[in-house]
Amino acid sequence: MSFRDRGIEIKTPEQIELMRVAGRLVGDTLELLRSSVRPGITTGELDRIAEDNIRSGGGVPSFLGYGHPPFPGTICASVNDEVVHGIPGDRALVDGDVISIDCGAIVDGWHGDAAITVAVGAVRPEVLELMRVTEESMWRGFAAARLGGRVSDISHAVEQYVRSQGDYGILEEFTGHGIGTAMHQPPNVPNYGRPGRGPKLVRGLALAVEPMVTLGDRHVHLLEDDWTISTADGSWAAHFEHTFTLTPDGPWVLTALDGGEAKLKELDVPFGGR
Repeated sequence: MSFRDRGIEIKTPEQIELMRVAGRLVGDTLELLRSSVRPGITTGELDRIAEDNIRSGGGVPSFLGYGHPPFPGTICASVNDEVVHGIPGDRALVDGDVISIDCGAIVDGWHGDAAITVAVGAVRPEVLELMRVTEESMWRGFAAARLGGRVSDISHAVEQYVRSQGDYGILEEFTGHGIGTAMHQPPNVPNYGRPGRGPKLVRGLALAVEPMVTLGDRHVHLLEDDWTISTADGSWAAHFEHTFTLTPDGPWVLTALDGGEAKLKELDVPFGGR
C-alpha cells in the first residue's frame, strides 16, 4: 500500500518551508501566551491574545470553528485535571494552577500545531516534575526518529521515557498525527507501543507529536461541553506538542522558534533545519 493510498501527504522541500512559516507563528504565539499567564487572567483573555497575534502575523486560527460542534476558541485551554480540548472562557487562573495551551495556525493553506503546559505561580513539585517528564518525552520521540525508521519508533521512545521516570498515566485514546494542508491527517502517532511499526519515516512527512500524561490513571472522560477531556480520577495532567519533519540531516521542529536546535544538540541529535 502506498502513502497516497493511506491518505498520507508527502510534502516537497518548498512546502515544508511554507509549513515552517506557519510553525513559527504558532511558536511565537505560544511564547506570547506563556509570558501572559498569571493569576487572575482568564482563559478567554488568553484566547483573544492568541487570535490577535495569529491574525496580525498573517495567519488564521486552525481551531476556531473546527469539528462538530464547532470549537469556539482559537486555543484549547485545559486547566489542572483537564487534559486537552478545554474551551476558553471566563475561568480565571489562580496561583498553583497549571494550564495546557494548544494552538494551531494556518498560513497560505499550511498548518502548524503545538502545545505547552504552563505553571501559574507556585505549583506543587510533583506537578512541575510531571510537566518536565511530559515535555522531555516528546523530545525523546524526536530523537528516536530516523529516515527509514517507523512511526512507532517515536511512540516507543515517548513511552519508554515516561515509564522510566515514574508511575504516570499515558493517554491512549488521543494521539499525535500527520499534518500539512489539514490539521489532522494520517498517520496517527500514539504515545506508546512497540518500535518498528507503522508507516515509514520518509522525507516530506510532517508529524505532530504530543504526549498527554497524568499524575494518576490514564482513563479520561468527555465533559458536558462536548469538547473538554478530563481525567477520570481527577488527577492533574500535562500536554506538550510540536510539529516536526525529518531532513537528510536530522529532525527539524517546525513549531520551535529555533527549529529545535538547542534541545536536539543537548540530546546529541543532529539538527535537520536551518
